[in-house]
Amino acid sequence: MSSAVSSTSSPPQPPPLRSLPGSHGWPVVGPMWDKLNYFWFQGPVEFYKKGIEKNKSTVFRTNIPPSFPLFVSVNPKVVALLDTTSYSHMFDPEIADKRDTLLGDFMPSLGYTGGQRTVPYLDTEETKHTQIKRFGLDILKRGSKVWVSELQINLEEMWSTVEAEVSAKGSANFVNPLKQNMFKFINKSCLGADVSKSPDIAKSGMSYIDRWFFLMVFPTININVVQPLEEIFLHSFAYPPFLVRGGYNKLIDFIKTEAREVVQRGMTEYGLTEEETVHNLFFMFYFNCLEGFNLLLPDILGRLFTDKTGLQDRLRAEARQNGGPDLTFDAVKQMPNIRSLVWETLRFKPPVPTQYSRARKDFRLSSHDASFEIKKGELLCGYLPLVMRDPVIFNDPDTFQPDRFVGEKGTELLKYLYWSNGPETGDPTATNKQCMGKDYVTLSASMLVAYLLRRYDSISGDFTTITALGVAK
Repeated sequence: MSSAVSSTSSPPQPPPLRSLPGSHGWPVVGPMWDKLNYFWFQGPVEFYKKGIEKNKSTVFRTNIPPSFPLFVSVNPKVVALLDTTSYSHMFDPEIADKRDTLLGDFMPSLGYTGGQRTVPYLDTEETKHTQIKRFGLDILKRGSKVWVSELQINLEEMWSTVEAEVSAKGSANFVNPLKQNMFKFINKSCLGADVSKSPDIAKSGMSYIDRWFFLMVFPTININVVQPLEEIFLHSFAYPPFLVRGGYNKLIDFIKTEAREVVQRGMTEYGLTEEETVHNLFFMFYFNCLEGFNLLLPDILGRLFTDKTGLQDRLRAEARQNGGPDLTFDAVKQMPNIRSLVWETLRFKPPVPTQYSRARKDFRLSSHDASFEIKKGELLCGYLPLVMRDPVIFNDPDTFQPDRFVGEKGTELLKYLYWSNGPETGDPTATNKQCMGKDYVTLSASMLVAYLLRRYDSISGDFTTITALGVAK
């Protein structure tokens, strides 16, 4: 006679508690040595990998630049989070405070943003964050009515120009025309602003933004110029904002004039002042949106153009067979391999590689195999190029696999794709810090790929240059 034994499943137990490994080293010497390793001797990826090996943990204490000699007010001490489980704590507003942590403990002069703490510097508990992000989400919703048509207009204009140059000269740089057309597109679709109304902005607006962006973030990025020149001139001090104020102010005046309807809506419907409105519009759509596109799109195209495995042919068949005659967001949603290429590029090389937050309270943080006590006020630092190569989650994580996110198993991986300051399966809201345009980014990038594969039977080139185009017959 058999008997049945009933049982209830127990909740999963947290990993065992472990002392937080790593060290900040001696004052001045420790941060300086870590900075040289980060920027010069190792580079960011190897710096973090060696930290994992040394500490036998994906969570450890270390220092992150900028630091000594002229950043005396910046505290470089961080807790590095380098796996998907530990990094996911960054999305919990109950424990993660995002106030003034866009670039870690380093806060660029507010002179770069017209004296305003723009929305990336605001925490979700600040009322102004909710006001501004609601405003931004509303702009995108309204702009969605013309987003696809404006994107297609600019793609047609750009690739006709590139095609003519390749025909005449044998090759053409596509990065600068792409940036220029994305600048026009973002202005028209989001701000309702026509850059042709201002010859100076039409000609130089994109270069004004690039100079503003790079001078503001130079102390925190590695650009691989000759050392020690990079350390001496880029990582030793913060550049003053007056160096870019002329171009910045021209763009602000352009927004005030040509995007007047949007500016007025920010003031009347969302309770913002004119200065809060225009400087946040600049940051949201020129820094977050435009510069994000400018970093992502050339990398996607470069991988498509340099592939030797037949990827172009496979994706070209999908682009032409799926989605119907008109390219729309709904059409590219029927192109899973093209969307997977975009997602894999975001996994492999996220446009914003480092995210920070500060512990709002004492809490216990878990990685895959251990738990750690985090104290209130500690700065958490997640380096996404390693987080999204977590071998526990991603098979063969250091290999670029364009079809990684295809099918049921591939779709399941999207919850670990964190490029947008949240999982790809999440939704941006006024009360979280997820990129408000994340879906527009991936669908627009997919549209660009599908557009090119419908227009051309073959494309040869690399990450910056087109050398041959076979126009579809």
